[in-house]
Amino acid sequence: MTTPAGMILGAGDVRIWGMTARERLRRTFARAKLAVVETAPASGGVVLALGGWVYDESLLATLAKRPDAVLVTDDGEAVAAHVPASQVAEASAALESGREPAGLQRLSLAELSYNEALRKREPPVLVRLTPENVRAVEARTFAGSYKGVTDVVTKYWWPVPARIVTRWCAIAGLRPNHVTFIGFLLVLAAFYLFWQGQFGWGLLCGWIMTFLDTVDGKLARVTLTSSAIGNVFDHGIDLIHPPFWWWAWYAGCFGIWAIGTDAAGIALWVILGGYVVQRVIEGIFMRRFGFHVHSWRAFDSFFRLITARRNPNLLILTPAWAIGQPVLGFYLVAIWTGLSLIVHAVQLVQAMAMPRERVVSWLSR
Repeated sequence: MTTPAGMILGAGDVRIWGMTARERLRRTFARAKLAVVETAPASGGVVLALGGWVYDESLLATLAKRPDAVLVTDDGEAVAAHVPASQVAEASAALESGREPAGLQRLSLAELSYNEALRKREPPVLVRLTPENVRAVEARTFAGSYKGVTDVVTKYWWPVPARIVTRWCAIAGLRPNHVTFIGFLLVLAAFYLFWQGQFGWGLLCGWIMTFLDTVDGKLARVTLTSSAIGNVFDHGIDLIHPPFWWWAWYAGCFGIWAIGTDAAGIALWVILGGYVVQRVIEGIFMRRFGFHVHSWRAFDSFFRLITARRNPNLLILTPAWAIGQPVLGFYLVAIWTGLSLIVHAVQLVQAMAMPRERVVSWLSR
């Protein structure tokens, strides 16, 4: 099947996340690899969409793969359609007048409620944008950009302030990579400060970095400006830096950088090795079953809230520093990493012991 073109119907002048609804729709088409045209081509398919509406990316991407289909709201209102070039005029007139083009198969929101990339089930965004509901729609699209399975800090602490800062960044024209780069500088600052035993300042840099790590991803999703390079940059930093932070914390606590064979050295090996092995387990699970281990069962999604990753570990280290016991915090992180590794290992063994076709995400059922 050839890739259809995309056409935007109507003005769409109301602004959201620093751009007009029409510009947002143009970016949505572009991310679905649809060329935006002003007039119908001589042949092929065309995806028509009303410019005054805000669409989840998944909706138009799915519609682009469904010829002779019409996208309808929960109220039965037709807002987009995939038709042959020869039917563009007729279908455009129907959509702009609020009618459903005849002879098309309905595509409903209920079919598209599971977002595998963000590991959650919820109705995709599809709403008419007006000057009165801009903030509400921004809140809805921001919530739609959030992963359903993540750590406790990202899930419960950051959403409100991150939405505010994300909006500021969008209006100021900042791109996600700008935010990621600032976060990268804070990664380096936290590492240096931990190494020097300046744990309080290091934690401040670390927490700001974790906050910006939430902002950059949300900024990319709500402004539709994510890129392959930005994704590698962001996730590469996230993947690599935590072990260096914990090594620096060890150096700051004990005044040495070499990893010894005493209790502190063994604890550091547990932290570093446990982190790496857990990531390997996650990779094996993903490769074999095609989805993330933390999306398998309800317990696995719950455990992702607290498993020994960067943010939960910072939640251990911060109060330990606050009471003047950074060494205690270090050992507690080691213990929690060891326990988390055991849970991950059990998860993998359980999955491998089951028929492959029975291992499916509880969120997709």
